[in-house]
Parts: sequence; structure tokens; C-alpha cells
Amino acid sequence: MEEAFEPVFSTAQNWRRIYVDLPGTGGSPRVDPQSDAVLDAMHESVTTLLRREPFLLAGCSYGGYLAAGLARRLPRQVSGLFLVCAGVKIRPEARNLTRALPSSPGRDWLAQVPDGLHEHFDQAIGCQTRSVATHIAQALGLNGPTDDDFLDTLRSTGYPLTDETSPHCFDGNVTILAGTRDRIAGYIDQFDALIHYPRGTFVALSDAGHYLPFEKPERFRSVALDWLTQSGPTTTTPGQPPE
Repeated sequence: MEEAFEPVFSTAQNWRRIYVDLPGTGGSPRVDPQSDAVLDAMHESVTTLLRREPFLLAGCSYGGYLAAGLARRLPRQVSGLFLVCAGVKIRPEARNLTRALPSSPGRDWLAQVPDGLHEHFDQAIGCQTRSVATHIAQALGLNGPTDDDFLDTLRSTGYPLTDETSPHCFDGNVTILAGTRDRIAGYIDQFDALIHYPRGTFVALSDAGHYLPFEKPERFRSVALDWLTQSGPTTTTPGQPPE
């Protein structure tokens, strides 16, 4: 998350940023392997760090899924929401991937990527060039340690939040950013989620997949800056997702 977001703040200065390691990642201890428990821990951390201060909230992938859940819990404290390639229906079989576009891989585009990432990158990355794949692999290498047993159990038995299908509407400023070549989360569910955000803006980038901030960094930076401008000065709290 830091690698993706910090270039935005080379221009947008005087913002305090807090990057959260979710349970099972970085130095954060595990909790019960349920998304509700993960969100409880995130809620507790935000409350401890910010008390009742208003803040902006940003998240990618599973982090975006949790960010939307936290906004449902703290609608008066969250001033704005930025959801990047975010989960909406978190179980893989429930996601609408029917219109996710195929990619045109460049020659030997995975040549500098570890073999263990090839299958995931083939599905997740929309702009399949060697430079993009290498950059994403390097960014993933910056992650702290992960509790793989915990994350595997979370995905298999405890992934959905109990209020995933809540009709609750969040009235803050919201930008949803998706890639039409995202074959992990798709983009149709993200568009449909606008019904919950009366002040929501939806942006879909062609030739971008699940790692959109690294595939199209300049476009990502432009959309993020616009969201910051529209949301007003406060504190940002991007949530770091486990993949």
C-alpha cells in the first residue's frame, strides 16, 4: 500500500498517512479467522490512533472490502472513501467476472518474476508487460511477514462479513476505481455498489487489472488526487490487504 500510495503525496503534501497491517500480516497478531474479527481489530486500531477525529479511508482489494465495512460502522467519522479494485462480494464464486476482459501478454513478460507468482499474475495483472510484472513483484517483496495458515483459513471459512449484503448507504465522498481487465475482483460488482454511495464516482480503466496502481500509476495518481481534493483536508488511512 505504501509503495502504491506514497507517489500521490509527492504533490498532495501535509497529509498524515497511517498504513495498517491487518491481522496475519506484518507485525499484527492473528485474531479469530473471520472477516468480522479482522474488521473489529481494524476498528479498534483506528479508534486508538484517531479517537474521534474525522479521517479519509482508502483500501485496495480485501482492504477495500474492509474499508467499506468500516465506513458502515463509522459513517460520521469517515469523511471519504477510496475503493481500489475492491472486493464487493468476497467469495470467489459470488464475484461477477463475466465481462472482465482478457489481456495481451508481452513476450517473456514473466521472465523476471518468481515461478510461484506466474499463475496469480496471469489472472491478476491486466497490463501484461515485463516492466509492470517486475515492478509488482518488487512491491510484493516489500511486504512484511504473513501468517499463511491464518490467511488460508480466513479465505476458506471466514471471508464474508456478516453485513456484506447490508442495504446501508454511506453519504460521504466516494471514489470507486476499477480495471476492466481485473479477473480477480472484476468491475461489474464495483459499479453495482454505487447504489450504496449517493455521492459516489465510478472510474474504470481499460488495460488495467487487479494491480491497477502499479499498472497505470499516472492514472491512479490523478484519480487519487481528485478524490483527496473532493474529500477535503483530513487524515488518510489506507488499509493493507492480504492477497
